[in-house]
Amino acid sequence: MNARKFLEAMNDIGDAYVEEALRYRGRQKKRNLLKWGVLAAGLALAVYGSMHILPALYPGESPHTELPLLTLPEGESASMGFEGYMAWDITELTNANPWKEDSRLSALPVYQNPLAHHADGSVSGSDFENMRELLEEIAAGMGLDPKELTVTDDTPDEETKALITEKFESIGDQVPEGYFLPTKLITETEGLNIQVDQAMTAEISFEPAVSLPDEYRFTHHASYEEISAAAKYLQDAYEGLLRMEHPRANISGGDSDIYRRQSYHIEFFDAGGSLTEQIVNYNLNRTAFYCDDEGKLFLARVFRPDLSQKVGDYPIITLEEAAGLLANGNYITSVPCRMPGTDLIAKAELVYRTGSLEPYFMPYYRFYVELPEMEAEDGLKTYGAYYVPAVEESYLSHMPVWEGGFH
Repeated sequence: MNARKFLEAMNDIGDAYVEEALRYRGRQKKRNLLKWGVLAAGLALAVYGSMHILPALYPGESPHTELPLLTLPEGESASMGFEGYMAWDITELTNANPWKEDSRLSALPVYQNPLAHHADGSVSGSDFENMRELLEEIAAGMGLDPKELTVTDDTPDEETKALITEKFESIGDQVPEGYFLPTKLITETEGLNIQVDQAMTAEISFEPAVSLPDEYRFTHHASYEEISAAAKYLQDAYEGLLRMEHPRANISGGDSDIYRRQSYHIEFFDAGGSLTEQIVNYNLNRTAFYCDDEGKLFLARVFRPDLSQKVGDYPIITLEEAAGLLANGNYITSVPCRMPGTDLIAKAELVYRTGSLEPYFMPYYRFYVELPEMEAEDGLKTYGAYYVPAVEESYLSHMPVWEGGFH
């Protein structure tokens, strides 16, 4: 019995599930990502159906009383554009994600985002004590004495406040409460400007930009090998900034721009500890270096979100189960069109979504899906990113449903 006949023989199966019985399309040198076909569709259907029954038995709360329900973000913003990657083949896209297809994980940690963004544009939940500690840590890593720092913030001066107040009043409105509260801590010294924002991201600006030794090529369109060599140099030169016991370079990218030029990016994460710890560090605790148009180091960022509010370790679904949800339209995406079919899935990986508007830092499966309507005449493909929650549905307040356009 072929895949379609098998699915049609089962009761109450929608077209989306029939479409799930499709083969993986990609190069054979990359082993199959998802075991497409009857296994993915049948298993996903069974699991998906059971997960829809459980929440009905426990309205308003998780059936697993030790873990609260998780709220998903409202969706992607059309103003942000869409997350797409242009490449001749999916194998060109690369990174050092420690999660692999054969990773065996039954649960992953979920953290509440301490920041709350309000409709009036204000943000609550900032911890300026933690921000100051991070600023001092970064300064020490750059060879500065934290005791000698002059730390300021970005509170506007009185003249700026008056101008902003006048602007609001000119449209018959008032300045929202808390609008003038600081959002960053700042310190400056010769050659460096260090800022830490509310999301616990430290930004180190090199003024002037720093040239690497002549044997290194650190440019926007340097090759993978050249960027890897530059990363090794930066790892040694800025060991104090990284402050990692087992630093691992994450050379990510490989996608092309409209001029068919590939680019790669340099980040580092601590690869010590368990696989779970590596996954958390890869996604959440990382340091990135950036070059300017002249190939000089002009900026570094240290991402250190506040993970003190751990909600718990949540059971996660398999990649095959996530593929079934993807086929059913249960995903978050900024791609302005419906997922075109599981046969066009080119790659998948497990990641954490870390945007400032995420209510929780939680794991998702990110599917890279080929978008045939966006393929260029010369064969350059576009792959869109579609996200399916990796946490079991019974722990979610709702399952995302794609409703057309940006979601």
